[in-house]
Amino acid sequence: MKMTKRQRQPLLKEKIDENPFITDDALAEHFQVSVQTIRLDRLEMNIPEVRERIKYVAKQQYDTVKALPVEEIIGEVVDLELDHYAISILDIGSDHVFSRTGIARGHHLFAQANSLAVAVINDELALTANADVSFKRQVNNGERVVCKAKVENIREKRTIVAITSFVEQEEVFSGTFSMFRDESAEGGAESDEISS
Repeated sequence: MKMTKRQRQPLLKEKIDENPFITDDALAEHFQVSVQTIRLDRLEMNIPEVRERIKYVAKQQYDTVKALPVEEIIGEVVDLELDHYAISILDIGSDHVFSRTGIARGHHLFAQANSLAVAVINDELALTANADVSFKRQVNNGERVVCKAKVENIREKRTIVAITSFVEQEEVFSGTFSMFRDESAEGGAESDEISS
């Protein structure tokens, strides 16, 4: 049975609050209505389109990237607390995929994860020493990849960063990045450290 507008709209708002990066297409599929219906619902409830929501979240960033210029990060950083965590999003377009299959080239997912692992480091110089990565499923043209970095361990000259990338709620990529840093970390994620 189809939901009425009155039933759908509060659930739509809840869904967007849960995941500000969700697209109108994904919402339309979830609620089994047209994209136009979702747009009209959003307009009635004064919920901005996904691009505006992303920009808003990005403005709430806690910190500024130190280790590389923001334009060199693959994807758009939407949240960052240096030496703790970071989140970026990457919309997969035709320039990211194999033309014959529409499947994203793996190096784009790796580049998003790797640049976020660099960005989360609270240091002027951060380089990838090594990475153990796993591709969980193919990513297709038109999908949005949300990449999350979490600093798990800070030691002198090395920081361990865990990365997980999702499309919707499905994990598509994960990795553990060992990052070289120039200075020894002071403070940072000490309380979150795991023994090595």
